Formats: sequence, C-alpha cells, structure tokens
Amino acid sequence: MKRTSHRITGLAVWGASVIVLLGLGACSSMDSGSNQPSMAKTPMDSSASMGNPKDGELPYPVAYMIWPKFITDVHKADAKQVRDLYVNSTGAMTKEGEAFPNGTVMVMELYKAQMDGGALITRSDGKLVKGDLAKIFVMAKGDGWGQDVPDNLKNGNWVYSAFGPDRKPLMEDFNKCRSCHMPLGQQKDFVHRYDEYFAKRVKS
Repeated sequence: MKRTSHRITGLAVWGASVIVLLGLGACSSMDSGSNQPSMAKTPMDSSASMGNPKDGELPYPVAYMIWPKFITDVHKADAKQVRDLYVNSTGAMTKEGEAFPNGTVMVMELYKAQMDGGALITRSDGKLVKGDLAKIFVMAKGDGWGQDVPDNLKNGNWVYSAFGPDRKPLMEDFNKCRSCHMPLGQQKDFVHRYDEYFAKRVKS
C-alpha cells in the first residue's frame, strides 16, 4: 500500500475529495439545464501524469464517494452481490458515442448481499438487500497504459486494481477483469453499462 500511495503524488488530481464513479456525489455534478456534468474539478480527479502503471498498481481513490455516480444499486443475484459504480469528473464529461478520455477513473463497490441461512434476503420490490462492503475495483485510463498484456487481453488503455474494505490492495487475477470487459470492444470503450449510463444521464 505504501508503494501504491506514493504514486498519488504523480496523479494530477487523484486526491482528498472526489467519482460515475463510473455516475459513480452524483446528481450534483450535473448541470440542471444542459444535462451535462459540471466542469468543477476536485482533487484526485484524473489519472494523468501517473506514469505507466500496470494492473494492480493504481492508487486507492480516497474520496471517490463524492464523485458523480455512474450506475448504482446493481443487483447480481448469481454472485450474491449489490454493486455501486462511480466515475470521476474527467470521465463524466464524456459524450454519448465517445470513448472515455485518458484521465478517466471508475470505481465499482461490491457489497455482499444479505443472507438468511442459505437464502438471499430480498426487499418488498424483490431486490437484494445490501450487506457489508466486500471489495472495491478501480479501472483507470491513461495514454499508453495497458499495453503490457497479451493482445487478446488488451482493453484499450485501461488498467485495473482492487482493494479491500480496509483500502489495502488486493492481488486479484486481473486477466479475469480484462476477459470480462473484452467483449464490449472499442464501441463501448470496454465499459460495462455504457448505454445504460448515458440513457440515465439524459433523463437526469
């Protein structure tokens, strides 16, 4: 964690009060009149000038909880999870049909779904009940990033990292992340729920 946190100083704006994240703070980052995210910047708002990190080397995005929300309350009964996603202001400025620019950072919180014995607990609307935070996944994009992996695992310029609830890095098999995002292709910039995010933003 020490090595990773030192890299934060190289991040132009990855600091003490920030995320789509990945929509993932949220409505407050949208201009009510234009349906476009606010131009206001917050610390820790970009992955630019961070060097060339590999998977597992991104710093923890300290204040992503106040970033714009990307998509929240995503229920995954098969994985027994509820997910909330955020995106930093750089990514939130992206227009539909465009790729997210270098400097974009996205965060996905994975919460355990509450269980009653071996059965999932559901709300009156049939959705899962969010339990404890299990993991935090981060994907960030920078010029020339993500090129140290085999061609069949390259997700453009995206790289991945993961953290536990204690903010300590987790050494996950990030090739699984890459394989999961790969089918989305360049058309969706390898980002899950790309269309859902922009549809939601238009309605905001």
